[in-house]
Amino acid sequence: MSQATKRKHVVKEVLGDFITPTENQQIVKVIGSRGNNLHETITAQGETFLVSMPTKFRKNIWIKRGDYVVVDPIEEGEKVKAEISFILYKDHIQDLQKRQLWPQGFMAERPSLDKASRKQEDEEKEEEEEGDSEDDSDLFVNTNRCNYQYSESEEDDSEEEEEEEEEERTGNGS
Repeated sequence: MSQATKRKHVVKEVLGDFITPTENQQIVKVIGSRGNNLHETITAQGETFLVSMPTKFRKNIWIKRGDYVVVDPIEEGEKVKAEISFILYKDHIQDLQKRQLWPQGFMAERPSLDKASRKQEDEEKEEEEEGDSEDDSDLFVNTNRCNYQYSESEEDDSEEEEEEEEEERTGNGS
């Protein structure tokens, strides 16, 4: 399978499927990256441990601090105690909350999400209303890049300049 095909299937699986965690799986919050595809997580009870990212997600799906993931425990693990099995986005979290499967330890934390992220969501809604945004996926967007917005006024300016040049050539100008 080519890399592009693999990426397509992994992204489709992550964004499309709604899951129900089994008895041995648990929902944890990512609190940091430790390198080598290891992430430090915290449970709803406050226990912290390392989890590994499986090969299928590497270089295809990105997670960051504050994201929630479903993990499978690794019995023989001393430092790395679990492996990521599913990455939860806001639609998945809302679905789990409706079905009362969301951990109580994270319930108090979720409504008080950063004011900055609420502000960002409001800005995204405004952009969608304007019709500028065609992509509503929850995949990572690099905020370190400038978002260039082109307006039609540049074209209007160039048309006016062409008209002025034409007037000068014909002798109708000043």
